[in-house]
Parts: sequence; C-alpha cells; structure tokens
Amino acid sequence: MQVLGKILGAFFGFLLGGPIGLLLGIFLGHKFDRARAGVYQGGSFGRFSQGQADQHERQAAFFHAAFAVMGHMAKAKGRVTQEEIRVASAIMDRMQLHGEARRLAQDAFRDGKSEDFPLQDTLARVRQQGTGRLDLLQFFLELQIQAAFADGSLHPKERQLLFVIGRALGFSDQQLERRLHMQEAAFRFQQGGGFYRQQSQQQQGGFRQAPTRDQLSDAYELLGVAKEASPKDLKRAYRKLMNEHHPDKLAAKGLPPEMMELAKQKAQELTAAYELIKKEKGFK
Repeated sequence: MQVLGKILGAFFGFLLGGPIGLLLGIFLGHKFDRARAGVYQGGSFGRFSQGQADQHERQAAFFHAAFAVMGHMAKAKGRVTQEEIRVASAIMDRMQLHGEARRLAQDAFRDGKSEDFPLQDTLARVRQQGTGRLDLLQFFLELQIQAAFADGSLHPKERQLLFVIGRALGFSDQQLERRLHMQEAAFRFQQGGGFYRQQSQQQQGGFRQAPTRDQLSDAYELLGVAKEASPKDLKRAYRKLMNEHHPDKLAAKGLPPEMMELAKQKAQELTAAYELIKKEKGFK
C-alpha cells in the first residue's frame, strides 16, 4: 500500500493551510500514491515486464520460423530425404539443442515440409520483427544458406528458393550472391581443416602443417576480401563482419538463446580465417 504521498501531503497541507490544507494535502497525496503505484504496476516496471514477455515471444517466433523455413528448404528438391534430415539434425547438434528445444526445432522443421506451408507470410513476419535489426535478418538468411550448403552442394532449386527468401527479407540479389560465395568458402574452409585443426594440433603440441593455397584462398573469400588486400583493408573487413556477427550484439538484437552457440561458432570461424591470413602473410 502506498502511503508516502498521503503522509507528506497531510504534513505540508496542515502547515500551509491548517485543517482545510490537511484535507487537501491528503487528497493530493492520495493521487500521488496512485500515480506512483502505477509506475510499478503498469508504468516503467510494468512495461519492462511486458517488454521481456514480448522479447521471449519474438525469440520463439524467430526460432520456429528459422527451422520451419529450413524444413521448406529441405523439400525444395522434391522429396525430403534422409540426407536432408541428417543435415537438420547436424545443425541442431551444432546449436547444442537438447530436450524441449530440440523437440520444438523438429516440430518446426516438420511444419515447413507441409504442402501448405505459408512461406511468404512466415518471411513477412520475420522481416517485420526484424525491423531495425538487420544483423538478425542476416543471421536468419545465413542460417538457411548454411543448411542448403551443409551437404556439400547447392541444388538449383535450393538456390532459387534462397533468392526468394533473400528478397522477402529485403536483401538484394547481389547481397545474396556475395553471401553465397562467402558461405561456400566457409564450408570448404571448415572441411579443409582451417584454423580448427591447426589450433588443435598446437594445443596438443603437435606439428602444424602449413595451410594449402586453397585454404588460404578460402579464408580470403570467407572474409570477402581480395588476395591482394592490404593489412588495413583486411582488418577493416574482419571488424565489419565481426560487428555483424558478434554473439553479444546479436543477443541484444533478440537472437534466441538457443542459437547463440551457432553465432559463437561463426565468430570463431571469422577469427580463424583472419588469423590464418595474418600469419601466412606476415601481417601484424
């Protein structure tokens, strides 16, 4: 019960106006107490609580849409095969999804496979929720690209669907082409061993084999820079990509916590490519 306003109102009202001032002070103090209570119940604290609820709702919708569109992508080639299901499971493993979170992802994936899946409506909602959160929309798009590339190749129908997704999210065809090239390089970089294998060997005290020319080329393409890039240009490109993909920034934009592990891995991948180029080129 809020009484501070009534007490102060009565005190100052009596001092300034006697008994009549006392009554008026109590009345005004009551109004103050009610307004003050509203701040906690429905005002700034209430809005904060409501804001948290809205954030959780947006995150849940983003999570469901991401795996539903992924399921739709798996069906792009006609029939969902065991390979597509394996790819989806591998992505869930990378995210370290277990229990209820994994079940929700699997349910969303199945929803996306249905004949009447509302792709355009789903993407329109994702874009609307991503207003002012370009990095979040980019994460969504790159997740679909990763899923399409996860089996090592990009089917023409998958490519066509990626352009539909990209346009619906507000990305130009040129932007999507660039992301496709970078993700293809990222896939080769991962498969070729890249920084992860080298780091493991160093930690174990083993011999680090020098990277091949192809691995170095993939590192450049992953960062979106030319092989002739100067140290300054390389650093600028790396910082820009890290700014777009930094897990903490994505979390602040509303990335579901279940997807944070994937964001961390992407940041590590970018750092791996950057460090590899710096070492091999002698950049500081």
